[in-house]
Amino acid sequence: MTDDDRRDELIAALRAADAVKFGEFELSHGGTSDYYVDKYLFETDPDCLGRIADAFADRLADTDAKLAGVALGAVPLVAVTAEKLGRPYVIARKQAKEYGTGNRIEGRLDAGEEVVVLEDIATTGQSAVDAVEALREAGATVNRVLVVVDREEGAAELLADHDVELESLLTASELLADRDAE
Repeated sequence: MTDDDRRDELIAALRAADAVKFGEFELSHGGTSDYYVDKYLFETDPDCLGRIADAFADRLADTDAKLAGVALGAVPLVAVTAEKLGRPYVIARKQAKEYGTGNRIEGRLDAGEEVVVLEDIATTGQSAVDAVEALREAGATVNRVLVVVDREEGAAELLADHDVELESLLTASELLADRDAE
């Protein structure tokens, strides 16, 4: 299967799960948008989740890096991808929890380990940057973030400012390219 075929199938799966919505939506960073990609719909749909895990696993075949998921949204993504690859993962929180261990990083992470961050949707990229900073503070080496959808609203540039490459399974342009055909 070609990358184009896989991309087209993922777009079809996201649409079939009704994860792409049109209207007026407020985004987490405070801005508004005329479309919304509902991560909870695609992350709770077994077909979408499996396709995403397969695509992430293919992209990660060139490395044995540990995986990290950004809490809370990317936890299902990192869990299924880690299981598929047979490797451990950690969860990166935006801030330390105020109970229990108070950790920002959950799971085992050794100083110097290479880590790839998995994320659901990138808009500004701030959540991914927060995760990268938490992982780096814990001693990890992080140079790459993989997302399901890049909304193309500055995330790649912000991550590049932090010496991190953003790689997406889909861009908003690809996801919305033929929206009138629906």
